[in-house]
Amino acid sequence: MLSSLTLTNEQLQKMIAHVQSHAPLEACGLLAGKGSSVEAVLMIPNQAQSPVRYVMEPVEQLQAFEWIDSNGLDLLGIFHSHPAGPEIVSPTDIAEAAYEVVYVILSRVEDRWRTRGFWIQDGVYREVPLQVV
Repeated sequence: MLSSLTLTNEQLQKMIAHVQSHAPLEACGLLAGKGSSVEAVLMIPNQAQSPVRYVMEPVEQLQAFEWIDSNGLDLLGIFHSHPAGPEIVSPTDIAEAAYEVVYVILSRVEDRWRTRGFWIQDGVYREVPLQVV
């Protein structure tokens, strides 16, 4: 379990631009890196095309996993947006959490995107601090 996740401001801005461009639909992607430091942000299309749910497009998700492996990186996080809130994980997020990674949620609060990280395991979640450098 990661106690924190570190990403650059540039990576954060890339994630915000991605989710903003897809709002009011949810958008999603993967965070790859080493240890607790993100080195790559990979955008994956939301096959669900829904304002309240995301399903990563399977072929693109598989290609991203292969890219992560071939570059010697690890899957550190999965990010997605909650364009209309909430700022925390939803019951669907908890039910569908399939990986031991940090789940990063970008939620829109009064026209600003707020970013929070969570560790979800065995139906329970706790917040993981995100460090932006």
